[in-house]
Amino acid sequence: MKFRYFYQQFFSHISIIIVAFLLLSMIFAYYVEDLVYKNKADELISYGKAFLSDINETPLDADQIIKQYSNVLSARKISFSMFDKTGKLYLVNRDGLVLKGLSDDEWEKIKKGEILAVYSDYKTFDQDGVTFVVVPYVDEGRFYGGVLLTSPISGSIGMIKQINKFLLYTILIGFGVSFLQSMVLSRIHVQRIKRLREATSQVSAGNYDVKVQSSVFDEIGELANDFNHMVDQLNKSREEIESLENRRRQFMADVSHEMRTPLTTISGVIEGLKNDMISEEDKERGLQLVSQEAKRLIRLVNENLDYEKIRSNQIQMLKEDIQLLEVLEIIQDQLGFQAEEKNNQIVVDAPPNIYIHADYDRLVQILINITKNSIQFTDDGFIWLRGRENERFVIIEVEDTGIGLDPDEIEKIWRRFYKADISRTSNPYGEFGLGLSIVKQLVLLHNGEIDVYSEKGKGTKFVISFPKQSETSEAVR
Repeated sequence: MKFRYFYQQFFSHISIIIVAFLLLSMIFAYYVEDLVYKNKADELISYGKAFLSDINETPLDADQIIKQYSNVLSARKISFSMFDKTGKLYLVNRDGLVLKGLSDDEWEKIKKGEILAVYSDYKTFDQDGVTFVVVPYVDEGRFYGGVLLTSPISGSIGMIKQINKFLLYTILIGFGVSFLQSMVLSRIHVQRIKRLREATSQVSAGNYDVKVQSSVFDEIGELANDFNHMVDQLNKSREEIESLENRRRQFMADVSHEMRTPLTTISGVIEGLKNDMISEEDKERGLQLVSQEAKRLIRLVNENLDYEKIRSNQIQMLKEDIQLLEVLEIIQDQLGFQAEEKNNQIVVDAPPNIYIHADYDRLVQILINITKNSIQFTDDGFIWLRGRENERFVIIEVEDTGIGLDPDEIEKIWRRFYKADISRTSNPYGEFGLGLSIVKQLVLLHNGEIDVYSEKGKGTKFVISFPKQSETSEAVR
């Protein structure tokens, strides 16, 4: 059975208010009733004490004092009687009657000088429902009797009923106001939850641009904040997925293009050799061409395999202390021919006493990829390979005087499949957009950092920081 949230909120509010009102009214009624009876008893006790004091001070005028008190108290509908030490009443038409309705314990307390106040309905003196007090008279430890004052409780009951009547009106008014307030508040909460539910339905339908009004006023507002944050993250994830999918499609197109060219070349040369369509003097050149194109295909496959191995942490790092100057000179020798083809010059600048703790093969792979990237985007310029160190890091800089990068391209170059627009033309190295992705992963595997600084038209500088051996050991621990 479905029980709507609106009714849950509404009935919970109303039930709490009803219980609270009932408890408060019962406590208040009990307190007022007790207060009325207590005030009446205090009034009677004060009259009794005053009467006994006056009688004790002026015993010669006792009859006159009794008469005065009788007149005053009768006007207030209070009657009083005196009793002796045996409990026999006298005066005020009570002669001959014995004090009734008291237990032996109560009578013993009276004889010891304790004042007795009765708030309940005692059926005595031919009256139903009276409040009476017994004020004993004790002098020097001897009990002589006392005075009994009675007052009907009808007036007190009337006042209590009047108070309860006004209390009932107050409860009804408060209940009505609370009823309306609970309805309004419940409807507001339900509307806020309904907006969240509708927004969730839109998100499930694929609309990630929906927003809900949020606040920090209560938990529903915080939930709305979390919902908006979730939608923002979903938007970012969707954009990233779309970007990755676009790069994947572009990559597949690039790979297809790159593979089609060498495969076509290899197929053509082999077909020519098979059918003796290539002359003897051109056979050597044809075989060399097949070898070059096959190496291009191998490089494409190796780059993809390397990236997947690095990304899934399947490579083993064999770190050792390597002289940095020697490694930079090896890079200079290996890529010097490629640099000369574009009229570039590779310059090495590093002290011979700097050693770097790294995997030799992976370090060479990092530097070759970055240096090839610099050669690719530089014409008639310089490429510097520098080495230096500080207290914590060995730092390698690869700087060129090439075309540089736009600011929005600097972060994108680490993405897999990403290639700057100018690099989309066919070239013999770095054409697949995987080199710098591999570089980034290899540097991270060395617990190092890599940064890029570039300005359009003024060149690019890669700064790689490898931690020294002590720093690397602490990181591993």
